[in-house]
Amino acid sequence: MTTTTSPQPTGHQAAYARHDWSSAFRNVGVELTDVPLVAARGSIPADLAGTLYRNGPGRLERGGRWVHHPFDGDGMIAAFRFDAGQAYLTNRFVRTEGWLAEEDAGKFVYRGVFGTQKPGGPLANAFDLRLKNIANTHVVQLGDQLLALWEAAEPHALDPRSLETRELLRLSGVLKPGEAFSAHPHFDPGHHGEPRMVTFGVKAGPTSTIRLMEFATEDQPGGVRAGDLVADSRHGFKGFAFLHDFAITPSWAVFLQNAVAFNPLPFVLGQKGAAQCLASKPGEAGQFWLVPRQGGHHAGASPVLVPAPEGFVFHHLNAFEDAATGEVVVDSIYYDDFPSIGPEVDFREIDFGAIPEGQLRRCRIDPRTGAVQSEWLEQRCCEFAMVNPARQGLEARFAWMAVAERERGNDPLQAIEKLDLHTGERLVWSAAPRGFVTEPVMVPRSAPAEEHSAEDSGWVLVPVWNGARCATDLVILNAADMSEQAVLELPLAIPYGLHGSWAPGG
Repeated sequence: MTTTTSPQPTGHQAAYARHDWSSAFRNVGVELTDVPLVAARGSIPADLAGTLYRNGPGRLERGGRWVHHPFDGDGMIAAFRFDAGQAYLTNRFVRTEGWLAEEDAGKFVYRGVFGTQKPGGPLANAFDLRLKNIANTHVVQLGDQLLALWEAAEPHALDPRSLETRELLRLSGVLKPGEAFSAHPHFDPGHHGEPRMVTFGVKAGPTSTIRLMEFATEDQPGGVRAGDLVADSRHGFKGFAFLHDFAITPSWAVFLQNAVAFNPLPFVLGQKGAAQCLASKPGEAGQFWLVPRQGGHHAGASPVLVPAPEGFVFHHLNAFEDAATGEVVVDSIYYDDFPSIGPEVDFREIDFGAIPEGQLRRCRIDPRTGAVQSEWLEQRCCEFAMVNPARQGLEARFAWMAVAERERGNDPLQAIEKLDLHTGERLVWSAAPRGFVTEPVMVPRSAPAEEHSAEDSGWVLVPVWNGARCATDLVILNAADMSEQAVLELPLAIPYGLHGSWAPGG
């Protein structure tokens, strides 16, 4: 595992073996409680205090049948608790209704959104339109609840320490049964005077409705408690909306409506999963939806719609308002087309060269004229980008993201890159040739001392699949220079995960 200041040159051959990469796809076979972790290399920073929560598919096979796509796997939460130079691991499956039913049956009982079918072929799957809430996409803390998120339905509430599942949560009546609740909330550090969790739900169709919600994350004067809804609005837009993520600024919630069409017939007839019925509209561009936030400068105004560059976006890095120009700046990971896995393709044998890579692109939007200018910030294959949480919605200098080992082309993610958004300088820590990374989480130092006030003062925590020992490592990097601080070899094999978050303190 190495740290470099320059990527591999163009044309560099893939630095991985497929069997190392695919060996991560397996079931999590054990649930652990407060197991001490020891650094195999380096040492755990003594002032790293809090819990890293991770979510992702932990059950990929039942009764000898594999899911068609890892995104259909049941959610499994891992919690890494740090205190005074020590670390402890707890992991639990989310006890969803579907997980319990399939555990009891020993087979798939529900169809998966991404193509997993029940046994019995199309006849057994036709007209079964139930969606299993698999709670596998993200995990965040809101008040005294830990929320396991899946964007098509309500969150599941967990105990933040034990990870035991408490209930399917409707947030004191905020959500109706089955109402969508995004798996990509963003945490406003205090643009309107107090910190908030900003999130959304989407009801898609020929006309789509966005519900924008904001929740208090701390108790406030006047009786507002952490977890209370403090802002709520609904907005309708023409066209089918596939929205996985969004971005915030103090005044705007920024959505990108990808140019996709949805034909539900193969799903209804039991031939495909719902996500497999999405298709890009060739030659058509997407559209940015700028929705005014309550409390921002444009509160009460109508949303602003402007054209977006061609391409497909799952995730955004960040957004901010340029005071000098009045522009809204949005940094997003663009794909040339919607990346998908066909019905006959084994995800463990995917041809990376046949699907587009993600690349980081900046769009500058003028809400007054509708003009959009764009430029590439990073054309190396990348995903799962983030900024210092204190810069969420504000201009940030640094970004951390998972990247491929080589500079051009699509490969598994094997390295973590720190990108200086002002100068273009890159620092790269690599797990190649036998390591594969997932989403990095940047953890700022909590000490307010002047020497720790820099935007890149803190750590980057990233789970790494170690193909050499067929298990997972947790790697701690210095966020400033990307030097390796510690490698914790986990007594657990965790498949590639999706998203995670950091909760400071004990």
